[in-house]
Amino acid sequence: MMLTRLHIQGLPVVLQPALVAFIFRPITDPVAVFLVIIAIMLVSPLVFERIRLPGIVGLILAGLIVGPYGLNILERDSTIVLLGTVGLLFLMFMAGLETSLDDLKTNARGAISFGLATFLIPMLMGTVAMLLLGYSFLAAILVASCFASHTLLSLPIASKLGIMRTQTVTITLGGTLITNVLALLVLAVVVKAHQGDLTLSFWLFLIPSLAIYTFATLWGVPRIGRWFFQRFGHDEGAEFTFVVAALFLVSYVARLIEIEPIIGAFLAGVAIAPLIPQFSPLMNRIQFIGNSLFVPFFLISVGMLVNPLILLQEPKSIAVAAVMVGVAIVAKYLPAWMTSKWFRLSTPSMMVMFGLSVAQAASTLAAITVAYNIELVDQPTVNGTIMMILVTCIASPWITSRWGDRIPLASDTATEPASTLVADSQKELKTVPLRVLVPVANPDTEANLLQLALILVCSTEGTLLPLHVLPDSQDWLTAADRSQQAMLLGAAETLANAAAAEVEPIGRIDDSIDRGILRTAQEREANLIVCGWKGFSTYRDHLFGSVIDNVVRRAGIPVLVTRLMQPMNTVKRVLLVVTAEDFASPQFADALALVKGLATGLKATFVLGLAMSDEAIATNQLDSLKSELKDSVYPLHGDIVRSLSYILDPNDLLILLHETRSYAPYAFGQPTLGVTPEAIARQYRAVSMAIVNLPSS
Repeated sequence: MMLTRLHIQGLPVVLQPALVAFIFRPITDPVAVFLVIIAIMLVSPLVFERIRLPGIVGLILAGLIVGPYGLNILERDSTIVLLGTVGLLFLMFMAGLETSLDDLKTNARGAISFGLATFLIPMLMGTVAMLLLGYSFLAAILVASCFASHTLLSLPIASKLGIMRTQTVTITLGGTLITNVLALLVLAVVVKAHQGDLTLSFWLFLIPSLAIYTFATLWGVPRIGRWFFQRFGHDEGAEFTFVVAALFLVSYVARLIEIEPIIGAFLAGVAIAPLIPQFSPLMNRIQFIGNSLFVPFFLISVGMLVNPLILLQEPKSIAVAAVMVGVAIVAKYLPAWMTSKWFRLSTPSMMVMFGLSVAQAASTLAAITVAYNIELVDQPTVNGTIMMILVTCIASPWITSRWGDRIPLASDTATEPASTLVADSQKELKTVPLRVLVPVANPDTEANLLQLALILVCSTEGTLLPLHVLPDSQDWLTAADRSQQAMLLGAAETLANAAAAEVEPIGRIDDSIDRGILRTAQEREANLIVCGWKGFSTYRDHLFGSVIDNVVRRAGIPVLVTRLMQPMNTVKRVLLVVTAEDFASPQFADALALVKGLATGLKATFVLGLAMSDEAIATNQLDSLKSELKDSVYPLHGDIVRSLSYILDPNDLLILLHETRSYAPYAFGQPTLGVTPEAIARQYRAVSMAIVNLPSS
């Protein structure tokens, strides 16, 4: 109180009480609170990255400094808790979005092995350690469950390093799901046993409800989402709102059946991932808002929980904290080491697995809070848990950042190709940045066409070249023509910017549309043209050649001719149909690389349809291709158009290959793309399709 009488030189008298209040009481003004948090989000990562420490560590330590156990600038009130919870759910949701069910199936043995190991080893070590410290049997098991669970705190680092779909991270994600579910089940069982409510009815409710909930999420959410995107896919705001609503609905239902919402958030991400292409504007918005706003809120809120001084007030806390930190580190290192030995992973892969799984935060806090509230553990245990959280939350991002960029991507991918032909095609796609020229003319089809092009551009770190050509008709162009051109190019640039893609919009006046496209492709050094197609040619087109015919016939680069009947994020399979002539083409590897890259970007299953004779199928190259693709190869016998009816689905993207000799003379009365594509387009009007035209030299 005597400090209030001190004169603070240089400040008006009216400001002195305000300054003293600022020093001794946390900020309560909402604008000031938000300003402090935004300042932390801006400054902390930049400062820590300058000293070669992960920015995540800076956010946690900044939360400690400004929190109630630091300078008391901010109070960990209901608003901070709310936003921190949202950040945690977003973190787990984005982990689910980055998780491919196909990758999980491919690495199921690794995920199950690591999940069980990283659950059983900490449970065993933790139970023994706590019993030796004098804890009761139930308390020891509950604290051990805290060691078993972990929070993927440094997942944004893995995403930034581009290792999310490596075998290492896929195994860790699958193992995290397993160990967190088991740890939270242990928590529920121990609490019920402590309260004397561990009855048969509890088991009869929990196990069936968990099974039904998981099935309903993984089966129902994709179907509802696909229906929503097909109906309202043109509204970008509605798409984002639907995704967020699905996240919180699934998380809330998880709480209703007495499992942690973070499990629901992860499952929601896994379920809806096939509907959100990796390089789409919608994915970019989710990641930007999550990583820039909500996840930092969670990290700051974790830091605000830490009270380092309490260790000096409770001597027992030091012993408990030391044991808990030691057990947590060793019990998470051993499963990573064992799994890496079992599956012959590299040392960097093992360290990343350890770095991702060592962090204790969300599930640990939830478990220890529940245990303390029912008086199963005491205050020193809570103090030791907080210290364990502090140490592991600092160690986790540092280890992941240090070892993550050493993972050999070529040999540690989640879906490593067995076929030399496929391996070469994937390597080619990754090493050549695509400059994709997209002529835009129709506002109704522009978005779908650009979405398809953006997937190829972003996956190769290339450039989008949206083009609008105004034909020179010898008359002066009107203001309406210029306005429409600016509108179409502006919409294309906005869409590219939303996907964080490099874009060069091009407006042009030329003799004709097809000449404008071809000249621009040469002037801007495009290496792929993506254009729209109505699916058939008119009688006049057959006589004189349409714009598409002229571009395909004269282009010296590949042309992807598309007829898109549904939003790109609703595509479930990419079906490539090839003939013996296609497979024998020297450019087949390039086409395969393009199509497989498109399927990966769409998060769709790649399927190969083989319209070949038995002799062609018996070739060594095709045998190796079938071996690599396993069940994704379908033979097509007889007429292609009719045989497609047995395998085509409305949610497929059908792709055909066509080879046109550059500057070949025009075949009078025949469509340049061939008769088969038009027949398929007329027969299957609801199916999206594309023709990859490869000019031969």
